[in-house]
Amino acid sequence: MTFVSAFAVYFIIWWITLFAVLPIGMRTQDEEKDVVPGSVGSAPARFRGARVVLLTTIISAVIYGGWFVVSTYFGISIDSLPQIMPRFD
Repeated sequence: MTFVSAFAVYFIIWWITLFAVLPIGMRTQDEEKDVVPGSVGSAPARFRGARVVLLTTIISAVIYGGWFVVSTYFGISIDSLPQIMPRFD
């Protein structure tokens, strides 16, 4: 696999993981009882961007590492999926 392909797979995993990590530990302005005038109460009280990016990078690196081991050492890849799926002839 080329570097560009590996980076593309990692980027897709990272992007999907980002949306799973975003709500972790988030507290709303309503929960903090400090609603800024002109904003909704469900807005985040504090946005911790560096923590979200770091956690997303670590989790996606573990997922990518698992995918890399399975695809490299066991030979299972996206091309194997049609062979795993049942045939409906």
